[in-house]
Amino acid sequence: MDDLASYGIPVVLFSGGEPLVRDDLTELVEYAAESGIRPVLSTNGTLVTPEKARELRDAGLQYAGISVDGLRGRNDDFRGKDGAFDAALRGIRAFLDADVKTGLRYTITERNAPDLRDVVDLLYEEGVNRFCFYHLDYGGRGADISNVDLTPGEKRKAVRRLCDMTREYHDRGHDIETLLVGNYADAGFLVEYAREHEGRDAAKRVYDYLEQNGGDPTGERIADVDYQGNVHMTQFWQGYSLGNVRDRSFGDIWDDQTNPLLDRVRARDDYLTGRCAECCYRDICRGGSRLRALSAHDDPFAPDPQCYLHDDEIGIAPSFEASGD
Repeated sequence: MDDLASYGIPVVLFSGGEPLVRDDLTELVEYAAESGIRPVLSTNGTLVTPEKARELRDAGLQYAGISVDGLRGRNDDFRGKDGAFDAALRGIRAFLDADVKTGLRYTITERNAPDLRDVVDLLYEEGVNRFCFYHLDYGGRGADISNVDLTPGEKRKAVRRLCDMTREYHDRGHDIETLLVGNYADAGFLVEYAREHEGRDAAKRVYDYLEQNGGDPTGERIADVDYQGNVHMTQFWQGYSLGNVRDRSFGDIWDDQTNPLLDRVRARDDYLTGRCAECCYRDICRGGSRLRALSAHDDPFAPDPQCYLHDDEIGIAPSFEASGD
């Protein structure tokens, strides 16, 4: 933690597995906060009690994301445990009662896609105002269930449905904050969606913001340190380690310019192939998931198989000259 603080890491996300099985989680959260790092948590919520929620709040926890992957039956089946859904709801309520900012996390697959609207409605009913919509990445256990991912066309329909629902809630005065996570084709889609519904000026504002955001952060703005100290380019890319913090400092590992894969990932614009190479949304996408490309094509610089943008949308340069195009 001292190493991360000295490097200037702004946020540390305690994840897993399930981080609440650790007896020292509160101590780690407190140490991060005292070190000047913003501590946040990713949990399935089932071990969160009102007492634990208050304890983590007092230690300095700034945010808790709780995974709910469908309504009761589908979530419990996905989690492999009866009662997981009800326990997660109790965890959400405990954090909200403790005045900890809380978000609901949902990873879409063909199994739980029918529950999307109901999960968003549940979020509103529980008083949660942040919804994190995750695409499946093909690392860890995600690689074992890549066969239940949606097709690109189905993924596009789901993202459009979520955008429509978010606008509906905002039109009714409910400021739900929706995050799209794990597929930067979403960035290009949001520009197209803004152009369709709000016109070219709004599309340009969305594009400029997303360009500033920088697209897929793999190997650049996000790092993973696993439970053994191995450093990875994302939390999903567990099959490749850049080094171990027990042997070298995090900064020495992250700034090592001799690592060929890390160097190429950071300069990926020079190595992207196929439709990604000439896509007009490359600056706000960065080619999407390099891990999905590796899994599907055995090439980390091949096109992301889950890009769902149409060919006529990824022309050589984005155009904002005509409203409603």
